[in-house]
Amino acid sequence: MGTSEDDIERLLGKLTPRARALLLSGATTWRTRAEPAVALRELVMSDGPAGVRGQSWDERSTSVLLPSATALAATWDETLVERLGGLLAAEARRKGVHVLLAPNLNLHRSPLGGRHFECFSEDPELTGRIGAALVRGIQAGGVAATAKHYVANDSETDRLTVDVRVGERALREVYLAPFEAAVGAGVRLVMAGYNAVDGTTMTASGLLADPLKSEWGFDGVVVSDWGAVRDTVPTARAALDLAMPGPDGPWGEALARAVADGGVPEAAVDDKVRRLLRLAARCGALGDERPPARAPMRTRDVRALARRAAAAGAVLLSNRGVLPLDPGRLGTVAVIGEHAARTRTQGGGSAGVFPQDEVSVLDGVRAALRGRARVVHVPGPRPDGPAPALDASMCADPRSGLPGVLLRVLDADGAELYAERRGGGRLLEPRPVPGARTVEISARLRPRTGGRWTLGVAGFGRMSLALDGRVLLDGRYPPATDDPAVVHVNPPARYAAAELVAGRDVLLVARRELAPGTGRATVVSAAPPAPDTAASLAGAARAAREADAAIVVVGTTEHGESEGYDRTGLALGAGQDALVHAVAAANPRTVAVVNSGGPVEMPWREAAGAVLLAWFPGQEGGAGVADVLFGRAEPGGRLPTTWPAVLADAPVTRTRPADGRLPYDEGLHVGYRGWLRQHRAPAYWFGHGLGYTTWSYEELRVPPVWRTGEDLTVTVRVRNTGERAGREVVQVYLARPPGPVDRPERWFAGYAAVHAGPGETVTARVRLPARALRHWSVEHHTWQVEPGPCRVMAGRSAGELPLAAEVRASA
Repeated sequence: MGTSEDDIERLLGKLTPRARALLLSGATTWRTRAEPAVALRELVMSDGPAGVRGQSWDERSTSVLLPSATALAATWDETLVERLGGLLAAEARRKGVHVLLAPNLNLHRSPLGGRHFECFSEDPELTGRIGAALVRGIQAGGVAATAKHYVANDSETDRLTVDVRVGERALREVYLAPFEAAVGAGVRLVMAGYNAVDGTTMTASGLLADPLKSEWGFDGVVVSDWGAVRDTVPTARAALDLAMPGPDGPWGEALARAVADGGVPEAAVDDKVRRLLRLAARCGALGDERPPARAPMRTRDVRALARRAAAAGAVLLSNRGVLPLDPGRLGTVAVIGEHAARTRTQGGGSAGVFPQDEVSVLDGVRAALRGRARVVHVPGPRPDGPAPALDASMCADPRSGLPGVLLRVLDADGAELYAERRGGGRLLEPRPVPGARTVEISARLRPRTGGRWTLGVAGFGRMSLALDGRVLLDGRYPPATDDPAVVHVNPPARYAAAELVAGRDVLLVARRELAPGTGRATVVSAAPPAPDTAASLAGAARAAREADAAIVVVGTTEHGESEGYDRTGLALGAGQDALVHAVAAANPRTVAVVNSGGPVEMPWREAAGAVLLAWFPGQEGGAGVADVLFGRAEPGGRLPTTWPAVLADAPVTRTRPADGRLPYDEGLHVGYRGWLRQHRAPAYWFGHGLGYTTWSYEELRVPPVWRTGEDLTVTVRVRNTGERAGREVVQVYLARPPGPVDRPERWFAGYAAVHAGPGETVTARVRLPARALRHWSVEHHTWQVEPGPCRVMAGRSAGELPLAAEVRASA
């Protein structure tokens, strides 16, 4: 039957003002409060967007891991993204989660953004379309989606305090636009970010009321980012509805007192509680409301969909006749690079999950060629980056002798309160035990290589690291930040060096004192001596020379792309760049596979026979990449973001505030718009991506008049001029002649994907939304449409638009 608005009013009337106020803070880190008086149950929340972690970080509670958000946007396939949203909903239901904290609708304003991989695109229209598709898919599965982080939370440096200065027009047309699309898709929560905009922190910003709740009609819940509420009255008087996490925080009893004292109007609290009750009813957590039973997805179907997504988002940046590789003509294939064997499937930070499984590129290639060709792996030079966390392949629990580590929780006297074997050295939430004072992680390390090893422990507070009883590290390391992503998820490590003998086990013991304010994370890491670079390069080149084809995989490392930090550069490092150069010089049939979440510099891109962008491809990534390499699937991806050849070329790079402020001086000219404005050519334009066939753009048809407030449909005729069937993403951009209204040189307005066999002609029907024609008038604080001519262009990317026609904008 459902809960009506009258039912919500009746339930609201059963609650005292104090009870209402207390409902608006979390009960725990991931749960809202229950209220038996109105049959309100707890709502469980979980981070996304590439997987659903649930309430705890534990490698024994695994999650399906999808490709990164950049890879999802690269599919330019809203139907597929909806299906992936449905998969996330099924995962959420499996884990008892009502609210998924996804999608992330912030923009790729600068290529240095540390959380680039978790956001979709540099373009507000594409971000809005892909984000809305994910929202629809999640919510059709009975789980609430959350549009985050409202708004202009586009970089990580000083993100808790940065004051973003952005003009009213750019705010409306660029940064708010994807959130408006999410509200249009029915999103049930919007998350207010940590940052301030134009002097006011987002949790107290008037933007939560207008345009979000008033103009757009958002009837859901505005939730704070975790720990973003720092005071009581200003945030409660604003349109923020729910302060997370709990139970401690600036709301709770303080909010109840502020209501009793008249500092916060009862009407404001009542509106917040109505929204919370409405959300609970929609999620099946109120009264008799229960979510309908749904059959779980079969494991093989989940894996097949994740594999398809990895291929659909893979972007073929260049191809000199090398791809697809024909397995029937291959005797030996060299797979080169550490990233080939340890493919990075996800970015760092709160979006991280422990995946059910991880298929590396090496695994995928071996499976594809099993029984058909010989596969040789050579790691090459070690990528720059920190030592990885211990995993079960290199160590054993000293108590049981089984693979993994021994976790012990100790009291103040060092007595054991609790112990268990865990799978690796990355432990984010040891079981809470009364009287716990210290967490200890010990492992019998089994070095396969002798020499000078790097050993480390990450965390905050008093920490020590000992090797066979010899203390290597011992000190106090207070948090240098209160950023929860750093404190609780990704703390810095302290390192020491030790000489180890191959085949001789050693006992490694790390301890961290569980003091208040020092977070939850403890990570023990180990790395063998780095191989000689010259010898590694020579070995890689030799393997490539002796093979029929070479696949070299390079990419970023764990701390290079992560929540909590912005990137300092786009270079992969001298070793990885030299590796691709050496392999490509040794074998012209070299495919370079890039394993990153965002742009990287590729000084070797012209030397490689083909360059394939795999992104962070999720748990089935290696299988999906292999499908593309051997032609089982077409590389379906198109770039959602412009890639510079070198960082210095990028029009917008600044992510670091000055005096607490970060000006968005570029205004509307973000991404490809900035490149066009500055008349610069990137390495690869927004929208770029090749398939395994070629296309001719033959005709663009446009109606003569575009009426204000109406969508416009244009048709584009294209011909498959190649020898294979394929998919083409037909893109349409708009431009206006110079005039009193400042505009981008051109801007993306719509797209449609078409399929055709060899020699076939097909017509793409591209719907251009009415909003593509409008601009925000700062003078009148409203949307307006400037009458007159408008140029419509169609093609394959923002930099390749062979067709053009004109339409007249009319009231």
